[in-house]
Amino acid sequence: MKPLMLLAGVAVVLATAPAAMAKSAQTVAVIGDTPYGATQLTEFPALVGAINADPKVGLVLHLGDIKNGSSPCSSEYFGQIRAQFDSFADPLVFTPGDNEWTDCHRASAGGYLPTERLDAVRSAFFPRPGRSLGKRTQRVRSQGRDAEHRTFVENQLWKTSRTVFAAIHVVGSNNDLAPWFGALETAAQRELREAEYRTRLAADLDWLDRTFETAEESDARAVVLAMQADMWDAFSQANGLPLNGFDAIVQRIADLAGEFERPVLLLQGDSHQFLVDRPLANGSPVHDVTTQAPNVTRIVVQGATTAEWLRLRIDPKAAEPFAFERVAR
Repeated sequence: MKPLMLLAGVAVVLATAPAAMAKSAQTVAVIGDTPYGATQLTEFPALVGAINADPKVGLVLHLGDIKNGSSPCSSEYFGQIRAQFDSFADPLVFTPGDNEWTDCHRASAGGYLPTERLDAVRSAFFPRPGRSLGKRTQRVRSQGRDAEHRTFVENQLWKTSRTVFAAIHVVGSNNDLAPWFGALETAAQRELREAEYRTRLAADLDWLDRTFETAEESDARAVVLAMQADMWDAFSQANGLPLNGFDAIVQRIADLAGEFERPVLLLQGDSHQFLVDRPLANGSPVHDVTTQAPNVTRIVVQGATTAEWLRLRIDPKAAEPFAFERVAR
């Protein structure tokens, strides 16, 4: 059996044989930033096959970026990836990344209006709000069924193993505050972009509230939040690029997690380098957040260059509800 290293409420599996799973436990395969370019697109069916071959996996979670930022954002490509998603044997929950809509204004990506591509993403990957993708679908709660936020079919919530999971549409490019078309952005485009940001931010904050309300009402042991953006992106910090588009999200997570007190796991992609940390242990100076939430552990999954996935085990009967290991295809 693998020894377990405890890290901020998460048990990290260190050796080769998986521990025996409790009856109510579940294993989730977490991936992100894949397929990222031509090579990974060719290799993606093998990654799907490797995850399908793991008998312990009961659900797949994709953290967004189904392409790199310089390749075309065509509807044909979306259809190709949707077909690959449908080849997963288990239910698949997908949260969009910036490369499939926000950054599609780039000439190399097709010069699209990002909001038009967001509509295309929703049409391709969320045709049945309240149902996951994959061969064996699963019921999820979709924000698209809420009267106030019907557009946001991609915000999803489900419960398993006394844990509440939520997929929340938070993306890189400063959460869509980065100008479309760079310096060529028109006043009308800026107005449209800022309106998109405001409405999605309001929906995301409501979805965070709903997630923790559900966790309290169901006496959940833990919460998992899944999104594409690395809200503490080291490259952006090192190069003076703004991250203020995430301030309100970080503050709300800190407040809600601090009140919840039980383990909270934040899953992110975007920056491509595997990382485990506790970004709210002392608040978050990057986002002017002083609320401390040491019960929040963050995992940034490896992506873009390496075909690997994260095997996440949720066991509510264990002393620590989460254990994970990186799995190379």
